[in-house]
Amino acid sequence: MADLVNLTIDGRAVQVPPQTLVIDAAKTVGIEIPAFCYYEGLTLQAACRMCLVEVEKMPKMMTACTLPVAEGMIVRTETEQVKQARKYTLEFLLTNHPLDCPVCDKGGECELQDMVFRYGAGESRYTEEKVHTPEKQFSPVVFFDAPRCILCFRCVRICNEGLGVGALGVINRGVVSEIAPNVGDHLECDECGACIDICPVGALTSGIYRYQTRPWEMAHVGTICTHCGDGCKTTLGTRNDEIIRGNNRDRSGINGEFLCIKGRYAFDFYNHPERLQAPMLRVNGKLEEVSWARALEAVGKKFKQTAEAGGSFGVIGSNHTSNEENFYLQKFARQVLKTNNIDHHRTGDVVTLLDSLSGKTAQLATVADLYDRKAVLVLGADLALEHPLLSFQIRANYRHHQAHVYAITPGPVREDKYSVASIRVGKSGAAKVGGDLGVVPGREVGATSSGPGSAPVGGPGVVPNAEAGAHFEPVHGAGSANGSPSGFVHPHNVTAVPADYFGALESLRDKLKAEPELVVVFDDSFKGDDVRKLVEFTESLGIPVKFVCLVDYANSRGAADMGLTPELLPGYKPSGTPGLHVAEMIANDLDVVWVVGANPLKGAVKRKAGFLVVQDMFLTETAQQADVVLPAGSAYEKNGTVTNTTGEVQQLTRAINTMGAKPDLEIMGFIAREMGVAAQLGPWLPQVVFEEIRKNVRGYSLPMPVIATGGAAQTMPVNGRIPVENRPDLVRSDHNGLFASGTLGRYSKVLNSVIESRLSR
Repeated sequence: MADLVNLTIDGRAVQVPPQTLVIDAAKTVGIEIPAFCYYEGLTLQAACRMCLVEVEKMPKMMTACTLPVAEGMIVRTETEQVKQARKYTLEFLLTNHPLDCPVCDKGGECELQDMVFRYGAGESRYTEEKVHTPEKQFSPVVFFDAPRCILCFRCVRICNEGLGVGALGVINRGVVSEIAPNVGDHLECDECGACIDICPVGALTSGIYRYQTRPWEMAHVGTICTHCGDGCKTTLGTRNDEIIRGNNRDRSGINGEFLCIKGRYAFDFYNHPERLQAPMLRVNGKLEEVSWARALEAVGKKFKQTAEAGGSFGVIGSNHTSNEENFYLQKFARQVLKTNNIDHHRTGDVVTLLDSLSGKTAQLATVADLYDRKAVLVLGADLALEHPLLSFQIRANYRHHQAHVYAITPGPVREDKYSVASIRVGKSGAAKVGGDLGVVPGREVGATSSGPGSAPVGGPGVVPNAEAGAHFEPVHGAGSANGSPSGFVHPHNVTAVPADYFGALESLRDKLKAEPELVVVFDDSFKGDDVRKLVEFTESLGIPVKFVCLVDYANSRGAADMGLTPELLPGYKPSGTPGLHVAEMIANDLDVVWVVGANPLKGAVKRKAGFLVVQDMFLTETAQQADVVLPAGSAYEKNGTVTNTTGEVQQLTRAINTMGAKPDLEIMGFIAREMGVAAQLGPWLPQVVFEEIRKNVRGYSLPMPVIATGGAAQTMPVNGRIPVENRPDLVRSDHNGLFASGTLGRYSKVLNSVIESRLSR
């Protein structure tokens, strides 16, 4: 083919696109050229010299990690000269490298160890004592052992380039060069652990995994992180029904190998000492541990008596439970308990977005769209803190494809560093931008940001002009260290509208119109009419536009899709007569309230329900007031599916079994059996329930082979308008940062240790 380069590697004919590196071209025909410093997606370093190869007609060996292919090139990767060069390189690397393999956490999956086995160099000609330096702890998560480091600089580059944090650098020179934090003696970073996973040796190790086990002693199970709504796949290493570590080194799932601190380390809540192991029943005013049989009998009896008497029920679901559990729960509520009083904590106005798109669900973006679309507009959200995968995708898009990024946010965000334009607005001001963009007057632009690295519009310490300056006010809590304002209250919140605000919007609108395509990402500050106006504005741009409505937690989107709302059935069909929402259920004297995986009574709220049943992992504030508490399994202890913030359905796979707890779906099935309605509701097996979802929920007739093999399939849940009055006032995000995760975050030792270490500085 004319657009491919033809070359030969070790006698094999290879065809690859121009500018492909030799090291990558070799992989296409199954030839692995060893390298320590090279890592796909990072800048080229050529520091380790392990990838040296012979190229015909070139006078010396070349580094395959920096050499682009050329037509007719002949490459040899395993000649005697090449092997000898690699052996000598290894000898140099081992000069001060300690013989720690028997105790090193990297043993068994160490790239240096593999190369020494492959090429020799197991003996050293040096008789001098090795250079020794003490191990250092950079943070509660990251430990560093300098003698093991081979200075490949992978960790420095992934932190600076991949994540945009730049927490690591290199100090000193020569034999005493070593990796170190860029600020003092500790890391000021996201604690994501990417530097640890990318390290080819055991120089950087995890404080969570240290000295726990060996890789070959673990079973590896791929499932979905249970924390935020991004839907990252995490591969859990388990042994004896314990989770030892998490990573995604096989790059499967929508996140590739990216994981934040929650996905990589914050699985530890599952074995917290306060985890419920047995059901509890209120006896003489106190909760006491009882058998499952007694607890289920009490619940089934009360539910049946109340239903037969025509009593009132309230059902509160969760955005952590699976699609199958949510579907079964709403089916239980509506068919057995005869109530539409069913709701959950809504964290994003997905309903209004779907309604505004009028069935044009092709306008719903995927996680992949954030990586390969030409332009991205971020509205309101601090993605690096609340949706780290989406932030990572946008940054990768900028680095690899030079995407144009725009940000309109209350305070500084990581996207400012490389955005074409950043505009500061007040706390709720971003939500008004959609309407304002549609009515921007034609006037001269005041002060705008014109490219990466430029000061944002109304950015730190900037007052666009003296006249407008009187109307801009600082956003509290978003200022810089010296107290200078980093944002301005939206003009809707002040008496006069500053000209520069609309000038900045006019400039932004013109830039967006010139883009070939756009992805718009917005947070929970956009509700109701704000969402509709935003959609109307994007329609006026005349370019293809896709949307991401941000939601919290692993299955907030799935809970909405499955009908966990009083006004909507699964697939956003009208429920008929809407029931009570969460706050109304709490405020009313209902006969029975059933809470599954939620904590609506936190904050010293007193129950009013006559009988309260709670399914949860911990004795939360709500569970403490319950009549019956049923210990539920975590996402790592069940099978099923979840739907992330972009509507992509992925599979949960059980990694461990926990003694005492049961999956929520199983608990619901047992309650149905106690009531004598199990046959009416059908089997409570996840695969059976999902088949029912595929048949009955619009948009969920998805390809099972894709999901079953660890892939993601996007749902298209609506084919027209939603003929129901939505309640956008009920939408409220928790805005969890990197080190918080609702109730689960309280029980993660890792997250708490990071918070404590930062408070103690």
